[in-house]
Amino acid sequence: MIIFYCSDILACPEFSEEDSGHAVRVLRHREGDEVTVVDGKGSFYRCVITDAHPKHCQLRILGVEPEQHWQYRVEVAIAPTKNLDRMEWWLEKATEMGLDSFIPLKTRFSERKELKTERMRRIAVSAMKQSLKATVPEIREMCDIRDFLQEPFDGQKFIAHCIKDAPRKLLSKEIKAGAAVRLLIGPEGDFSAEEVELAIQNGYVPVSLGEQRLRTETAALAGVHTVHIVNELHSKE
Repeated sequence: MIIFYCSDILACPEFSEEDSGHAVRVLRHREGDEVTVVDGKGSFYRCVITDAHPKHCQLRILGVEPEQHWQYRVEVAIAPTKNLDRMEWWLEKATEMGLDSFIPLKTRFSERKELKTERMRRIAVSAMKQSLKATVPEIREMCDIRDFLQEPFDGQKFIAHCIKDAPRKLLSKEIKAGAAVRLLIGPEGDFSAEEVELAIQNGYVPVSLGEQRLRTETAALAGVHTVHIVNELHSKE
């Protein structure tokens, strides 16, 4: 099954130039062919091609179905790695697993001070289509951790760190099924002790992801997976 993306399909049922070329030149779709389109907001559209133009392929909507989205929210705030490829890999895999929001953090030991969010959005859209989802994660602009920690959040808030001898709980034991989760992941140099303390003061629970030492992007992916596994196990009880 191949999925196309059109964020404003109700107002303008027409593929972008990139998707038009893929549909018409690569897949050789013609007028009358039916295709599946997602809007990135949680809906699948069954459409028919009315004009198979390779630069602006036009559509008519035949029907719409909502995505069977998970009934909780998964947010990850992470200090991006110096190697951008590792961040792009993480976002692709986290989108496939199920991510609602990605917030790049600027911390004391951050190796990267800026991030091109538009490129990250394109990667998320591609991963959404590849994994047959209809919801693209929110990609926010980079935010200073001190400002971010003060933002309200209606759900469970966790900060994962590796500071020796500091008390931490196991994330998988703390997650409440059905609750929204916001997880903070630090840079390769970890959060500073001051940042962890500030997070605790703002209601964040310090957690561990297990005994293994994980890289930033691996820890963030493990966090997303843990949230979904806990919820899936609970739903089968």
